[in-house]
Amino acid sequence: MSPTERADTMRRLATGAAGGLAAYVLGYLVVYATQRGRVGEQLRGFNVFADLFGGDPIPAWKAVGWVFYNAHLVATEVPAPLGGTRVVNFIAEADAGSLAAMYVVPPALLLAAGLLAGRLASTAEPTEGALAGGLVAVGYLPLALFGVVAFGYSIGDGTIAPVLPTAGLLAGVVYPVGFGALGGAAATLLGNE
Repeated sequence: MSPTERADTMRRLATGAAGGLAAYVLGYLVVYATQRGRVGEQLRGFNVFADLFGGDPIPAWKAVGWVFYNAHLVATEVPAPLGGTRVVNFIAEADAGSLAAMYVVPPALLLAAGLLAGRLASTAEPTEGALAGGLVAVGYLPLALFGVVAFGYSIGDGTIAPVLPTAGLLAGVVYPVGFGALGGAAATLLGNE
């Protein structure tokens, strides 16, 4: 690999990583801005109950993180009252699909990040654009894994958090590679017109 090719590869990697980081952060912020009030209202009853028994209230920013992961089809693991755990998708369980629009947030931002990565990579072929766009996973995956820990809430002997293997696979790899690649391929098609 020549120095020029190496520099081009590093530039594409850096661009993809930056796009992935931005898509993750913006995605969470969009969900936070649109759902914080609703989530806070739903937590109010639980937090009063937790306070009565000396527990810490669940911060709304953590619960919004669960909704953000649910938007990637990643379920949230919740300790069951009689032991064990159950998995919940708060978006799927919302009344009349009132949260269904949240399913659009990660794909839209990842498509945009892939499109930008493809454009900045100056790719001419859809395959090259898809490869450049798929690199958004380089920035998205570490945050997807970190978010499982950051959004975790310890309760009793358990933790409420996104399911780790699914978060890594779906939110960290499948979504950013798939939608980023589509955006990168689209960048070459849009650039050729």
